[in-house]
Amino acid sequence: MKTLTAALAAVTLACLTTASALADTWPSKPVTLLVPFPPGGSTDMIARTLGPKLQEKLGGTFVVANQAGAGGTVGAAAAKRAAPDGYTLFVSSLGPFVIGPHLVKGVAYDALKDFDYLTVAVQAPNVLAVPAASPHKSLADVLAFHKANPGKMSFASAGNGTSDHLTAELFWQETKTTGLHIPYKGGAPAMSDLLGGQVDATFMNINTGLANIKGGKLRALAITSAKRSPLLPDVPTMEELGYKGVTVTSWQAFAAPKGLPADIKAKLHEALLAGLADPAVKTKLLDLGFEIVGNTPEQFTAFQAAEFARWKKVIETGKITAD
Repeated sequence: MKTLTAALAAVTLACLTTASALADTWPSKPVTLLVPFPPGGSTDMIARTLGPKLQEKLGGTFVVANQAGAGGTVGAAAAKRAAPDGYTLFVSSLGPFVIGPHLVKGVAYDALKDFDYLTVAVQAPNVLAVPAASPHKSLADVLAFHKANPGKMSFASAGNGTSDHLTAELFWQETKTTGLHIPYKGGAPAMSDLLGGQVDATFMNINTGLANIKGGKLRALAITSAKRSPLLPDVPTMEELGYKGVTVTSWQAFAAPKGLPADIKAKLHEALLAGLADPAVKTKLLDLGFEIVGNTPEQFTAFQAAEFARWKKVIETGKITAD
């Protein structure tokens, strides 16, 4: 028995020594920031903004790689398959973490079990917006129209299962109303038809709609953040208008394949928070409408589980599919 105990102790010590040595030399080769969407979007921008800051803090080289497909779930599956050695980080929006698993059939990962969650970097609320020429001047106007004309008011989205779509579905569920969802193939055509008055409204991300709202082409009626945005201080929150259940943010976060050594995890988290606190980075992100989060791995893990359950309920209640 003593021999077995000694052998187990030796194996444990060897594993700890190996992990420590790995952390001491990391990063000794390029680190991939895997983004599950094409270049140019918000998530890609977050990765490319923080990548150089990680490089400054940790040394080595941090390279963004885009692997898009199936709402981000293709990239998530690739991240899950990577070795948990700190050389692959997964940088994603909420979709692959908490929405895609409920919409896409046969996803090749378990969002609750296959990742070590590092931090939510940023979040941004959605805005209920209508064209400037719309007769609706307030949320009360929208609700009155909904109740008088069930299923008639059209809401544009960038596609089935996107944040703007699911926020509209949540809004209808919480207010016990119904609208007409019009999915587009991306945000650009949805915005074009909204500006042209071909659709009545949308729940768009604040950094997507800010320029047109400030330019007077769109009217913001409510915002889904817990408190008013400093970028749109005159726009009331859903919560203050009586609909706390419609407090929603889109978010971008950093994770790694499950099993990341604790020392590397701690180094990455510290470097990410330092990058988010950099004055130039902070100003850039705030000006775009993002709120800095920078929570702990434990907080992110709990948040992901809660968001996973929340959007599962919305999707199942609304009978939403990815088609």
